[in-house]
Amino acid sequence: MRLVIQRTSGGKVEVDGTTVGEIGPGIMVLAGFGKNDTEKLPGSKVWNTLIDKMIGLRIFEDEEGRMNRSLADIGGDVLLVSQFTLYASCKKGRRPSFTGAAAPQLANDLFDRLVADVSEKSPAKVATGQFGAMMNVDFVNWGPVTIILDSEDFI
Repeated sequence: MRLVIQRTSGGKVEVDGTTVGEIGPGIMVLAGFGKNDTEKLPGSKVWNTLIDKMIGLRIFEDEEGRMNRSLADIGGDVLLVSQFTLYASCKKGRRPSFTGAAAPQLANDLFDRLVADVSEKSPAKVATGQFGAMMNVDFVNWGPVTIILDSEDFI
């Protein structure tokens, strides 16, 4: 699992011109699943570690302007968007290969579970895009601050 976490002052996801998810200040998270991810990933130590890190990352400024507050500290929202292209390989040629991404049905199941588990732990609203849809993601990367978490780093 790969998570690209971006601090945001707000964001939304549209599908066919309709807003399907919208948040205020918090984090926008692109979530991708790889071919090594299985149905056993949810509930595992790695799974829980990544969710806890996502919510606990101290990437919001305190009174002194230092990144010292977490999503929980500020009561921030979460916008989760599925993104299989996080597993793109550009080693050969100029057209990315996506063979490293999980199969669509498994990725959908894992994404649904991620949304449920993040919703349980999130201090505020959790919104999502629509799995497999062509989405327009609009947000302000506040800072900018971008953090990448990869399950391979926590095995």
